Amino acid sequence: MSDHVWRQTQTQSTIINFYEEDMNIFNPRQNDRGNTDGILRMEFPLMQWLVACTYKIFGNHLIITRILMFIIGLFSILGINRLLFSIFQSEKLAIIGAWAFTFSPSFYYFTINPMPDNLALCFSIWGITLFFFWLANGKIKYLLISGLLLSLGTLCKLPFIVYYIVPLLHFLIRLSKKLIDKKTIVEATCIFIFALFPLAWYLTVIPQWNDNVIIKGMLNNHESLKTILYYLQHNLLIILPELLLNYGSVIFFLAGFYFLYYKKAYRDPKFSLMLAWSIVVLVYYLFEANAIGTVHDYYLFPFYPLLFILVAYGAFNLLTLKSSFVRYSTLIILLLLPVTCYLRMQVRWNPESPRFNKDLLTYKTELQNAIPKNSLVVAGNDNSHFIFFYYIDKKGWGYDNDYLTAQMLKPMIEKGAEYLYSDSRNIDNNAEIANYFDELVFEKGSIRIFKLRKISQ
Repeated sequence: MSDHVWRQTQTQSTIINFYEEDMNIFNPRQNDRGNTDGILRMEFPLMQWLVACTYKIFGNHLIITRILMFIIGLFSILGINRLLFSIFQSEKLAIIGAWAFTFSPSFYYFTINPMPDNLALCFSIWGITLFFFWLANGKIKYLLISGLLLSLGTLCKLPFIVYYIVPLLHFLIRLSKKLIDKKTIVEATCIFIFALFPLAWYLTVIPQWNDNVIIKGMLNNHESLKTILYYLQHNLLIILPELLLNYGSVIFFLAGFYFLYYKKAYRDPKFSLMLAWSIVVLVYYLFEANAIGTVHDYYLFPFYPLLFILVAYGAFNLLTLKSSFVRYSTLIILLLLPVTCYLRMQVRWNPESPRFNKDLLTYKTELQNAIPKNSLVVAGNDNSHFIFFYYIDKKGWGYDNDYLTAQMLKPMIEKGAEYLYSDSRNIDNNAEIANYFDELVFEKGSIRIFKLRKISQ
């Protein structure tokens, strides 16, 4: 239900198709496939495949997906905790930051939903964390694992490639100081060799994406300047404080900037790395501003570590001030973060307003069982081409915006379509389309299922 249900149903359908059809990790499949194999390669489907592996043990149960997403979220929280400790060497600050991150409303929401971004975020947080571990103690094992995790994060979701700026800048600084020797070459190789995996994957699959807006970003922008500025304003004034931070954490976030300046934290050698990291993540956002718009807050996952570094630093320093009023106010706000998070996000779990035709949700089981599971169908209306197919648990041809004609339907029937799912009377009352109906086999709410008349070849 709720925001981004199209992305959730796409991900969960891929999981189910691995489980039911083919466990080859290189063959993720979609349901809107006609009579083809349905292979759709986007991000490397490691998360989807791993969940499907557990389905092989426990069966197809959505709760398994949710539990696994929650476990991934717990590891992300632990990763933020260790990242903060590796930067500031303070357990108290690390606990504060992990606590605040836990109740980021957007993170809280997605951490029980099937989204590949969850695993990408977890891998990337730990990749950066272990890089800072390596800076602190020089153990090569941390650098190797850091490189592996950064590559896995990028494989699971391409935007996390921006995290490579941290090790890249580190080695560029060493190069500028002419500190290039055998040891430096070995260390750089340890972390960057793994980048070959995401490079190989995306260079192979991106040409199949048919001008996906994510790849071209602002280079293929069709929005007006006014619209882009509105997107920027909305993300800065609404998405950032309301969904990414939590209103309770906004004051800590702002305090973080103040204390960075007041305590001259910019003199720390790690500051240049985090500044470059911040700049590159901002550049990523500006490049994708037209694609992100005002709704795709999960595209902003790469911001999380940077945001909560500031939140943790700000809250920690407020707690050290002499003013008892400030200290107690800070503590109260921290304790209220779960409440403000819950109040903001609870509305998303409302079956009366699931952000799509609620009859799909209400009559899910009946819609799935009304016809044989393996029947090919034509189904709509569905702009996403994922939601409808997920809830009816079928495969075939999707349509949207009442755009289905008799001329389109005929070749679908010739290729194996046996039934039509329709939530539009403009479609099923169309006389030309109705000529291809054999009988009405099911009707619940706004949704009708018609058996299609076979066409002689």
